Amino acid sequence: MSDLDSDAAGPVEPSIGIGVLHLFGNLGPTADPDAISTAVKEAESQGVQVVVVAVLGHKADIGFMALHRDLWRLRDFQTTVQQSGIDIVDSYVSLTELSEYAAGLPEETKQARLYPQLPPEGKTAWCFYPMSKRRNPDQNWYELPFEQRRELMYEHGATGRKFAGRVLQLITGSTGIDDYEWGVTLFCVHPDDLKEVVYTMRYDVASARYAEFGPFYTGMVASIDTVLGRLL
Repeated sequence: MSDLDSDAAGPVEPSIGIGVLHLFGNLGPTADPDAISTAVKEAESQGVQVVVVAVLGHKADIGFMALHRDLWRLRDFQTTVQQSGIDIVDSYVSLTELSEYAAGLPEETKQARLYPQLPPEGKTAWCFYPMSKRRNPDQNWYELPFEQRRELMYEHGATGRKFAGRVLQLITGSTGIDDYEWGVTLFCVHPDDLKEVVYTMRYDVASARYAEFGPFYTGMVASIDTVLGRLL
């Protein structure tokens, strides 16, 4: 093995936080339920958090949200999922992070954002979407002074806190990593919670004037065996 090969085999880890991989796939005729279940359970035995989702709609049949500090672990999971016969139709790569507007948050809140434990109990309605801030000539988020951006994000956060107990939101950073700047994953008690929280927060200026949204994926969180039992 060359020195380059040896270096590449080592862990690739963020200096803070953990890697997050969203995979969305279809179950074709070659899908092997035993291999799919084994892929999830082997990843979990190696410390990878895997959230399994039965996806609603035509975009995919099944979704996985995998989290681990070492990106090679996430790549290994992706490989075994593909080898199990799942046709990956979409994906998203991001890292957990603390917002630049997070100064003053309790340490417990910071740790929950950087090192979440998923899925949350009792919140099985799920959706994911990527988003960015606009850079239009008259709507450029990045030309606003920091203080103004912070004030707008505080307003946005206050709206989100009204859904405490009903919604768990994880925002992960993807600037320079994937097509959008953030990935947003929502875990809710009821499916209409998903609709209400996104609808309500879109009226905040930070969203209404400056946010661009990507495709939404929606489904139900369950164990891998439960999901496969309903899909195959």
